[in-house]
Amino acid sequence: MTKRVFNFNPGPAALPLEVLEQAQAELLDYKGTGMSVMEISHRSKEFEAIINEAQADLRDLMGIPANYKILFLQGGASLMFAMVPMNFLPKGASADYIVTGTWSKKAFKEAQKIGTIKAAANLEAENFTRLPAQSELTLDPQAAYLHFTSNETIHGVEYFTEPQPPAGVPLICDASSDFISRPIDISKYAMIYAGAQKNAGPAGVVICIIRDDLLERVPANLPNLLDYKALAEENSLLNTPPCWSVYIVGLVLKWVKGLGGLAEIEKRNQTKADMVYKAIDESGGFYRGHAKSDRSRMNVTFRLPTPELEDQFASEAKKAGLVGLKGHRSVGGMRASLYNAVSIEAAEKLVEFMKDFQKKNG
Repeated sequence: MTKRVFNFNPGPAALPLEVLEQAQAELLDYKGTGMSVMEISHRSKEFEAIINEAQADLRDLMGIPANYKILFLQGGASLMFAMVPMNFLPKGASADYIVTGTWSKKAFKEAQKIGTIKAAANLEAENFTRLPAQSELTLDPQAAYLHFTSNETIHGVEYFTEPQPPAGVPLICDASSDFISRPIDISKYAMIYAGAQKNAGPAGVVICIIRDDLLERVPANLPNLLDYKALAEENSLLNTPPCWSVYIVGLVLKWVKGLGGLAEIEKRNQTKADMVYKAIDESGGFYRGHAKSDRSRMNVTFRLPTPELEDQFASEAKKAGLVGLKGHRSVGGMRASLYNAVSIEAAEKLVEFMKDFQKKNG
């Protein structure tokens, strides 16, 4: 028997069992080719069908209009932190960034290496325990774009309503950790990008959805592999893409569609998050949530009374088959990542463990 644990890792994270089983079944012979997907040419008709089908399924799932390009690139969201300003921040202009946690802070700092970047809001003084209200944003009506991070994995805060940029200012989002976790109105965005290794697939591929008019702003003479327009013109095949990762993303998208789409995924994710937050809120202070408001459905962050108890919690949880619960080293505490492939049963087991642990140690 294959041993499977309840996986709460923050990324790379849990993948649907059905997806892993299909990948296993096709590992040695993909659809009669006599080769693995890891062995076939990215110029072959078989791989062309894989990437085109993944694009079509994502377009269908998210309701992406025809005037948006879908790219499967490399370098993760961290490379996009530099590529976004390289492509969309003209010389002499500035861009606005909303800093709500570790990842938006990293995006902000990376963009500052490229050009003039302003913080529309920065919640670091409050230890990123909430998101700024629209009225707290200092927005430039002439900004090249407004950038935000929809979910902060480390601090556990999440946007459920997009920040509103000034008229004509493109909205760009790093959606790495809540991508395809719920329906969104894609027309509000000029660009969404997401590292796949939270909800959409394995590490190695970043998904970019870019509106056509934004691509027209790309300056000439960027290196080809850093040029979104050049990459879009070649349908992500300017060079060898991360073929296996794209293939797995395609399987995950079909899995989501089979469950009933993003509306059904959102219900599941809400159910899981509600269960864990209820356990925190009803613990009488034994468990203390980090986020004071705007609590993430994807990453539930919390503390215990002492660091020693936190270490004990993580150790005993692992022995019970609940892995990946240790908080990020920069903030400590605990973190339960409840991404799409994490089952409701896993959340139930976690809550059961939390209650039992409190009884023994509270």
